[in-house]
Amino acid sequence: MLKIMDISSSGLIAQRIRMQAVASNLANITSTRNEFGELKPYEPRYVIFEADNRIGPNGSAGVIVPEVGQDIDLPPIRKYVPTHPDADEQGFINLPRINLTTEFTDAIESGRTYDANLGAIEVTKSMANQTLRIIT
Repeated sequence: MLKIMDISSSGLIAQRIRMQAVASNLANITSTRNEFGELKPYEPRYVIFEADNRIGPNGSAGVIVPEVGQDIDLPPIRKYVPTHPDADEQGFINLPRINLTTEFTDAIESGRTYDANLGAIEVTKSMANQTLRIIT
């Protein structure tokens, strides 16, 4: 039963990281500067999931997040805002290419997956408690 808890726990951790990436993308949807203050739009984050085979040799024992990548190749969205302090000489600013629909969909999916893993942990705990009651 502990292996089931480990698998679900790894899912909780992975979805928390994913939700942090989504939150970061949404928070920086209008950022014209990167985290170093350079006049370069924010680079959206995305999470990469992999099966975690370190726990057992007979297949997957959970999920890991080997990295949180950045979409550095996406061209920025150019928007005409001549009064913005970061506008160029033509009056355009560069905004990150973040799709609101995709981010909200990822947030919903991540939340539901988190809840499913939490439910699996609760069922496992309940089964363990019932087993202990039977034994004693």
